[in-house]
Amino acid sequence: MRKTMKIIVFGASGSGTTTLAKSLADHFNWPHLDADDYYWAQTTIPFTVKVPLETRNARLKQDVVTHPNVVVSGSLVTWSPYWNQAFDLGVFLKIPPEIRMDRLKKREIERYGQLLQESEDQQKKTQEFLDWAAQYDDPTFEGRSITQHRRWIQALTCEVLELDGDFTNPVRMQQVIDRIAQLDHK
Repeated sequence: MRKTMKIIVFGASGSGTTTLAKSLADHFNWPHLDADDYYWAQTTIPFTVKVPLETRNARLKQDVVTHPNVVVSGSLVTWSPYWNQAFDLGVFLKIPPEIRMDRLKKREIERYGQLLQESEDQQKKTQEFLDWAAQYDDPTFEGRSITQHRRWIQALTCEVLELDGDFTNPVRMQQVIDRIAQLDHK
């Protein structure tokens, strides 16, 4: 195996990026770093306070360069040009929008539980998030979108493995492990 392997797993919210990245990190006994842990400040109610761009870039870069092997999950497309050349392999996940949105709705219920039922503020935040996430496949959407990710793939200096479909996590893992093995033999 290579001396170093830095992998980025990215895609739409609800596509399984964190699940796959954690599984790969566990499989190889490498650190897993999630972009959300750098993007959002640790608060009682999560995902409410953004960390300034320069701070999150510096923290993530420090952690990525510290480890010879690492798996990062999340979209870094708008963070810094540095991330275009920081990885040895990109893994782009895409699943049908209706499956992804169903996952996100279930995740919001699991994450916020009773608060989601009782708090109009939380209901509003959840609906805003779901509305935002639903726009991912809209080619005219200016935020995090399939269009933005396709442009980023062109900017990345590493090979990108695209996994398009509702595959199980073990199937996805095997596809990535096989691609890593191919890269090792180049």
